[in-house]
Amino acid sequence: MRAIKLHQRPQVLILSGLDPSGGAGIQADIQTVTALGGHPLPIVTCLTVQDTRNVYNAAPVDAGLVADQLACLAADAPIHAIKTGALGNSAIVDVLLEFLAIHPDIPLIVDPVIKAAGGGDLADQALITAMREKLFPHADVITPNGIELAALGHSPDAGAAASELLKNGCNAVLATGGHGTGPDIINTLFRADRGPVEWTIDRVGADYDGEFHGTGCTLAAAIAAGRAAGLELDKAIEQAQKFVSGAIKDALKVGEGQPVPDRISRWQPK
Repeated sequence: MRAIKLHQRPQVLILSGLDPSGGAGIQADIQTVTALGGHPLPIVTCLTVQDTRNVYNAAPVDAGLVADQLACLAADAPIHAIKTGALGNSAIVDVLLEFLAIHPDIPLIVDPVIKAAGGGDLADQALITAMREKLFPHADVITPNGIELAALGHSPDAGAAASELLKNGCNAVLATGGHGTGPDIINTLFRADRGPVEWTIDRVGADYDGEFHGTGCTLAAAIAAGRAAGLELDKAIEQAQKFVSGAIKDALKVGEGQPVPDRISRWQPK
């Protein structure tokens, strides 16, 4: 029998919800991490009734099962970064916090999913409070869109909302501009110990009001893939934005709602 030489990729632990349309959630995370050269370690945190237009219902996975999966994976495989999306409920946050206490040095990227683009709820107040008060201080960066940032930071002004979150223990806030208007998307990184840093990319998809299904998931997962590969946060964000820009310029029509970024076929990061 001929021996083979095994190799390893940067491995990203993903905790996120299942989207039956395949446009967002854990499928978006898996595709993104894989496209950027990583290996995903996915744990489903909640099940949704969802299409490319909205979320209509959601149910969390049992927190004990999530805890068992985390322990099983950590005992077997190295984990180079963690990415979270929709977390289901506050009990799953508590399980993740216990895991992070044992593994404090793994970079954590938090996409604080609260609502679907169509307006459907993906987090109750207990989950929002648990993320804001207990999970965010453990994250390298959180990646809220404008609606999420205003709700979490208690202000419609992005700078004031980010400042409030930083005072509350966040290490960094990447305020994403995909839900805004105008010809450019401006993403701004806020940190307590230095001034804000902005990245500008072209806004595409005017025929769809500039909205795509799963861009927030894609961006956060791409940042996690970069951090798993050893990139510093700023470089990981820069690579992630290039990836998202390419994916939405070659978007897929999946259903009758928002188009879906094509994360796997024709665009590769340089």
